[in-house]
Amino acid sequence: MNCKDLEPNLWLYLYDELTAGERASVDAHLAACERCRLQLEETRRLHQLLSGCPQPEPTPEMLVHCRQALDAALDREQLGWRGLLRSWFPGFTPFPALRAATVLTLLLFGFGLGWTLRPRATKLEQATGGAVPTSFAGADLANMRISSISQVAPDPQTGAVRITLDAERRVTLEGSLDDPRIRQVLVDTVKRYDNAGIRRDTLDALRTQSHNPSVREALLYALRHDPNAGVRLEALRAVEGMEWGSDVHQSLLDVLERDSNVGVRVAAVDALVEHAEALGEEEALMEVVNRLATRDQNPYVRLKCLAAVQKLEGNED
Repeated sequence: MNCKDLEPNLWLYLYDELTAGERASVDAHLAACERCRLQLEETRRLHQLLSGCPQPEPTPEMLVHCRQALDAALDREQLGWRGLLRSWFPGFTPFPALRAATVLTLLLFGFGLGWTLRPRATKLEQATGGAVPTSFAGADLANMRISSISQVAPDPQTGAVRITLDAERRVTLEGSLDDPRIRQVLVDTVKRYDNAGIRRDTLDALRTQSHNPSVREALLYALRHDPNAGVRLEALRAVEGMEWGSDVHQSLLDVLERDSNVGVRVAAVDALVEHAEALGEEEALMEVVNRLATRDQNPYVRLKCLAAVQKLEGNED
């Protein structure tokens, strides 16, 4: 190993991230090279200086935003051309030098396939009147198996909702959430559909019907069990607008004590304090937040609960 090879490995050496063989090579070079030993000492002093600097934690909102962005990127990766290649050729990863050739191959393949299928597509349009997606109200899906949902679009002005899904064929449902069949599709989507973005859009559509028992139960289920932190946070906002009850109170307490995301837990503190103040139930909440203010493992949650304790004590006075 020479001086040029050693330089990029100094930080790895300090953090003990080198293999045993690599570390032995670095030690051998350092023993014979005074210049590199001096550089190592300078790097070590810089490391000690940086270690003494405060290390603020990211805000809960930033954590949730980053996780949402990561989920969106993973969705694009899964549905993009790389995902298509991986589904065709398991274990395939395009190398940088082959990316341009791969894209060109896909374009040529797609053009050829489209040209081949063009006459058939024309016949299909003539046979169906050009309306491959079907739009109708109150569709009977009892005997259809839904394979995917591509859009849930609530209309805040009319209260109607538009659902585009693939069953035996692409179907678009339009109608009010008062339609039990449309409502059931949305409830099932919140609980079982694997696309986080669609689940989040579905929450927007359902929040106006939170008085319905099945919708209420679905919103609380999403708050407590959805695997995506961003969706859980959106469910919490929907739950805040619901009529308060023991089920809402217990769900928020469970989230506060057990949720894996700090941002969701902090939002649960705010929701619980707001309702406790509105209903005059500060004493019932005091025990929980007082305990977490001293014992919770996360410092941000401890600070938030301490602030809640002080606020609730002020209200009692």
